[in-house]
Amino acid sequence: MAWQLAAAFAGAFVAGVLGGAMGLVLGTLRLPLIVLLSGSPAAAAGTNIAISAAAAASGALAHARAGRVSWRVVRWMTPPSVAGAVAGALLGNRVPEGALLAAIAAVLAWNGVDLLFRPIRGRALERPRLLPAAGFGFAIGVVGGAAGVILGTLRMPALLRAVGLRAQEAVGTNLVVGFALGLFAFATYAARLQVEWGLLAAGLAGALPGAWLGARMTGRFSEVTLRRAIGVSLLVVAAAFAVEVALR
Repeated sequence: MAWQLAAAFAGAFVAGVLGGAMGLVLGTLRLPLIVLLSGSPAAAAGTNIAISAAAAASGALAHARAGRVSWRVVRWMTPPSVAGAVAGALLGNRVPEGALLAAIAAVLAWNGVDLLFRPIRGRALERPRLLPAAGFGFAIGVVGGAAGVILGTLRMPALLRAVGLRAQEAVGTNLVVGFALGLFAFATYAARLQVEWGLLAAGLAGALPGAWLGARMTGRFSEVTLRRAIGVSLLVVAAAFAVEVALR
């Protein structure tokens, strides 16, 4: 049991550092480890989402203090995101999980390639588009609720491309919205008693300082470097989803 707790701590810390720096909780990359350690996919999902919510909160706090959060976008994006996640959770059983994961992988891969290889010009707007923030928030919430993941990896390119935030501001905004989604999802799993509390404690011990440390590193990256780092992360997560589909 000790090695399981140590593995959960290490995996959560590494994912927290990377996710905090890029505004991506990266719970998708952490989930296979939690499944392996837990042995129960449902309990692993509940545990992983709780760690993701805590990591998002830790990273979001550091970004908020540094002024890297668009609270206007948060106010427009969070309520439809939560509503979409609830709707997705209720309707998710009607969609084949393999098809859902394949669709997510395709979208992530497209956005990752786009951020990596498309010429990077100034896309940030003085006045971010709020209606796309609400629309994408709801749509991503539906998909995330149905799949059981927070999907900050889908929300990030939407904040960059459709909403028009600067990369560093999108990082903090994404974490704030992700925290709200994770909190509601964790409450649902906890109500069903689908949480591994020992692994959760170890994961939180690693994720919280990791996300805080990663968030403090964000301001050291240039806009181009940050966009490319996000692009690589999207491709890695897309590959993880594709492997999940292939193993089914």
